[in-house]
Amino acid sequence: MKQQKLSTVIAAIILGISGSQGIAAENESATLTDALTSGQAGVNLRYRIENVDQDNMDDVAIASTLRTRLNWTSGSYRGFDAFFEVDNISEIGNDNYNSTVNGNTEHPVVADPQGTEVNQAYLKYSGFNSMVIAGRQRINLDDQRFIGGVGWRQNEQTYDGLRYQFGGEGELQLDYSYIYNVNRIFGEDSDLSDLDGDIQLFHASYPLVEAHKLTAFFYNLDLDNAESFSSRTFGAAYRGDFGLFETQLSYARQEDIGNNPSNFAADYYLAEVAAPLGPVKGKLGYEVLGSDDGVGFSTPLATLHKFQGYTDRFIETPADGVEDLYLGASLALSGGDLGITYHSFEANEGSADYGTEWNISYGHEFNEYFSALIKYAAYDADDYSEDTDKLWLMLTAKF
Repeated sequence: MKQQKLSTVIAAIILGISGSQGIAAENESATLTDALTSGQAGVNLRYRIENVDQDNMDDVAIASTLRTRLNWTSGSYRGFDAFFEVDNISEIGNDNYNSTVNGNTEHPVVADPQGTEVNQAYLKYSGFNSMVIAGRQRINLDDQRFIGGVGWRQNEQTYDGLRYQFGGEGELQLDYSYIYNVNRIFGEDSDLSDLDGDIQLFHASYPLVEAHKLTAFFYNLDLDNAESFSSRTFGAAYRGDFGLFETQLSYARQEDIGNNPSNFAADYYLAEVAAPLGPVKGKLGYEVLGSDDGVGFSTPLATLHKFQGYTDRFIETPADGVEDLYLGASLALSGGDLGITYHSFEANEGSADYGTEWNISYGHEFNEYFSALIKYAAYDADDYSEDTDKLWLMLTAKF
């Protein structure tokens, strides 16, 4: 029923656009055949070894996986173009890790299951200072703290639905998406593979002055198969560059909706400042995911690996919420980028000291085709979870 409703909306939009063409783009194809035959193909290979040592498990996890991504972009015809992308994740060597579907529960989780699936498949229209995308697509809003693609995992999170964007850089930008299904990182063989429901994402941004932007957002997640995550989140964010330093400020409020069995209203806060200190760029931040009536502020569609430490101890917000005080530094080194961050975690409700974590990473791009990354993370548990060490080695080739 939801797919039929979406198909009707898509058809109406396409027919309306086709009947009132805007100014043709410079690289427009003369015919539909030309657009299809002038398409471009791409290949992306990403090999990764992930090692996880967790105190509450006797065995370590060693995941050796290769993601092979093939995609194709058509040429443009009357403002329309199409995109198709398929991913395959394969185990290289042993499978000494819990992929969440391979049954190896004696090992820690590395959520990179084997499998092949369509990652993206959509039709896009560009014109009239707008863009419409219909189909399976990637959606990354702002820094992906609330809505993202979880691009760190081998199987990316993508969205089935319709997205409309208006405006460009340096002006008011509006962004609305209606999503009926979220394709999660766990693969098609998992019971956790999808989030179904009525998901609406409203996002607006406005440049106050040069290098200063104000953002407002409203995310309504009415989920059918994960009712405890059904919520309505609204908030605002500010990002500004003052020359000597950059800053981010954000606030959001989250409430239960739909058939969520909990009744709560929790707050989110972020304050961060970054400044150059000679060759080093320093960063100091304080992020709070609050709690109400034993329910923590949740961000189930976020790219969670980017936040609150690389060990992913806080992918699900604790019942008492979490406060993250972090200090980081980055440095250009030997043609690459070195980053170090320290996190101190506490409960938002009560006096629990959750633990601390160190993150270190070094990435190097050899040329436009090849890159490498090494990362290490160590979580020292106090009142939450368990001591965890993770190490990653990753090689990427794209053509």
